[in-house]
Formats: sequence, C-alpha cells, structure tokens
Amino acid sequence: MSAHSAGVIFCLVAATLWGTTGTVASLAPEVPAIAIGAAAMGVGGLLQALIALGAMRRARAALLANPMLLALGAVAVAIYPLAFYSSMRMAGVTIGTVISIGSAPLISALIENRLDGQRLTARWAVGAAIGLLGMGLLSMAEGGHHDLAPNVPLGVGLGLVAGGTYAAYSWCARRIMQSGVRSRAAMGAIFGLGGLLLMPVLALSGGAFLGSAGNFAVGAYMALVPMFLGYVAFGLGLAAISTSLATTITLFEPVVAAILAVVIVGERLPAHGWVGVGLIVACLFWTTAPLPRLRRAGMRRPP
Repeated sequence: MSAHSAGVIFCLVAATLWGTTGTVASLAPEVPAIAIGAAAMGVGGLLQALIALGAMRRARAALLANPMLLALGAVAVAIYPLAFYSSMRMAGVTIGTVISIGSAPLISALIENRLDGQRLTARWAVGAAIGLLGMGLLSMAEGGHHDLAPNVPLGVGLGLVAGGTYAAYSWCARRIMQSGVRSRAAMGAIFGLGGLLLMPVLALSGGAFLGSAGNFAVGAYMALVPMFLGYVAFGLGLAAISTSLATTITLFEPVVAAILAVVIVGERLPAHGWVGVGLIVACLFWTTAPLPRLRRAGMRRPP
C-alpha cells in the first residue's frame, strides 16, 4: 500500500469516528455545548501530548523553531470544538456538522493557494462542487426539525468559524511536519497546547458531567475515541497527503453523522437527504481515486 493510500484510509477512519460526536453529544442535552467541546478536544489533546512526550522531546528544537505555527495551531484547536458543538446545538446535528466540515476543504485550499502558492486544480473544483451540492441537500433535509435547531443562522455562522479553525490547525500541523517534525510530535504539541487552553473552559462549565453516569460516559467517550484516536489517525493522514485533500476526505463525517441521526436519534432523512449522502460519497471517490495512467505513446498526464 502506498503512503498516499494509507493517508486516505487514516483520514477516513478519523472522519468515521468524528461522525459519531453529534449523536453522542445529543445523549447529554443538559451538558453545555462548550463543556462538551472543552472535554472532547481538551482532554483528548492532552492525551495526544502525553503519548507524544518522547517524540516532542526529540523534536524540541524543530518545534521551538516554529513558534508562530504552534501558537496559531493551538488557538485554532481551542476555538474549533467550542464553535463546532455550539453550532450543532443551534442548527441541529446534521447542519452543524455539514457546515463545519464542509467549509473546511474550501478554506484549506484557499490557505494553501494564498500562503503556499498551491494551484487550485479543475479536479478539486469539480469534487468540491459535488460535495457542496451533497452538503446542501443534507442541510435541507434537517430544515424542518425546528425543535432541534433553535437558531439556524447563528449555528451556520458558528459552523463557518469551526470550519475555518479546523482548516487553520490542519495547515499549521502539516507545515510543522514539512519542516522535519514527525506527525506524533507535531500533533502532540499543537493539541497539547490547545488542550491546556481549554482546561479553564472545562473547569468553569463542566460540572454537569458529574451529574450522572451517562453524562460522564459521554464526556469520556468524546475525549478518548473521536478526539484522541480520531486525531491520531488524522495526524498520520496529514503526514502523507495535503491539507486540502485531508479535509475534503473528512466530508465523510457528515454522512456518518446523518446516518447515526436516523438510526439512533430517530431523525427522518428524506429522499433528497440520501441523494446528498450519495453525492458526498461520490465526491470522496472523485477526489481520492488515483488518476488513470495514460499508456499510449505520446500521451501525457496533464500537469
């Protein structure tokens, strides 16, 4: 298996684990959204730093040579979960997930284009258009659940903030890796610092986690499974593929979120919602499948 293929698989695993977060968070409605975000990313980030201590010590000089990237990445890590989980509370699980994750590839590509000089390809544009159409259909599929979406415009705005910060910390992590720092050290440093920034938020808002065994289980799951294991997988993926491709692959997250919302939460997904799921899967195949080799004499793959 090539490094590129392994990177794609790791990002798909991460997206699948992340897709469970909205449904699991809905099982503890009395816990504030910012508390769930702080517990998930804060504790998960500190765990990533803990398992990466050795790697971070060995890469200390290289990490300290990138202070701005570390600081920007840590702040983005801290903002992302607060915006993401608040977006799902305001706009509903599917819309919050779709906007947060769906905007990240576009923002990632723009960052890479402006800061790295990376060209936006026609293939990416077509894939993004397919994915955006699918996400739009998924968003409309939940539009009638007003009891689950008390403030859709605010939720959409928070989702865009989440998408921007997700793209930002992904770009920072990859730039640090490109300077010679291994994936575990780069992700451990950024997420560890971000986790520290989230600890005061958790201390001030997380009392409800101790209100019942169910609430505590939700917090533990969010920190250990999607935020710890999921981001370990995502870091391995980022080490092998570009930020824009990695974030495009994570369009699979809203597909998982929509299916779980139907199966577990009991939400009904109409026909056009399932069409949206299909389009997002098509976007994944389009953007990640290798281009066919042109074997005829005189034929070359376009640049």
